[in-house]
Amino acid sequence: MKKLINTKRKEFLTNLDEIRGYSDLTIKSYDESLKEAFNYIEIIEQEKHLLFNLMPYRIKISSLNSKTISKKLSAIRSFAEYLNENTIAVILKADESIKVAKTLPKPISHEHIVEALSYCEPLEKLVVTMFYTLGLRISELASLKIDDVSNEWVRVLGKGNKQRDVPLLASTKELLDEYLGRSIQKKFIFEKNGEKLSENSLRYIVIKVFRRVGLKVTPHQLRHSYASQLLNGSAPIADVSELLGHSSMATTQIYTKLGSALKQQNYNTAHPLCGVDKI
Repeated sequence: MKKLINTKRKEFLTNLDEIRGYSDLTIKSYDESLKEAFNYIEIIEQEKHLLFNLMPYRIKISSLNSKTISKKLSAIRSFAEYLNENTIAVILKADESIKVAKTLPKPISHEHIVEALSYCEPLEKLVVTMFYTLGLRISELASLKIDDVSNEWVRVLGKGNKQRDVPLLASTKELLDEYLGRSIQKKFIFEKNGEKLSENSLRYIVIKVFRRVGLKVTPHQLRHSYASQLLNGSAPIADVSELLGHSSMATTQIYTKLGSALKQQNYNTAHPLCGVDKI
């Protein structure tokens, strides 16, 4: 069993790199966490699935701070999810969540996005542009239908089957019309063999585009960029929250913290007395 887990761990790490576009540092962290965890996790082979009893490992790491524990458990959950998606049924035991403070999102600068778009093929350019100018979740873009798009608005079906309308830039609409004019789509904006394009396919397109300019970028980072640009441009937080489909404005407020952090960073860089010990 340990040999199988080790093989699947390596496949999982490759998936994180090539499909999900995780950073080298994050992949290394996942690898170390999984290697450590499976020295303690009890693996029980049951009739239709594997049971991963995390309790021995939870006891081992119980003295660590909650954020560290949460990261280690997150690696295990992600690995279990990967196994379940790849024919090995896994159930986690003793998998209670650890609450930690939210960290700031990591948007991509407008300049880097524009640079990446300059190297795009038509499909790639449309995918990246729609993520950046509509602020959609990857599941929302994958499910977007041709009928959901009008001249100035896109109707989005978000979490909890809640609908929202998002403004459609004229430039994005032009790209979309050009793409649909050349394609044979019947129902969804992005299709393959009559079915909507998978989330993994959309994610890989984004990863491939930004890899050309030396960056590792995920679709969700483009959503962060959309939100940050709106708030930095003085858009009301209530409007941004509605455009993002957030159920609570508190979720959107994390971007205002990001703006403050960037302002502080820019101040520290720009002011002539920053870094000077004495006046």
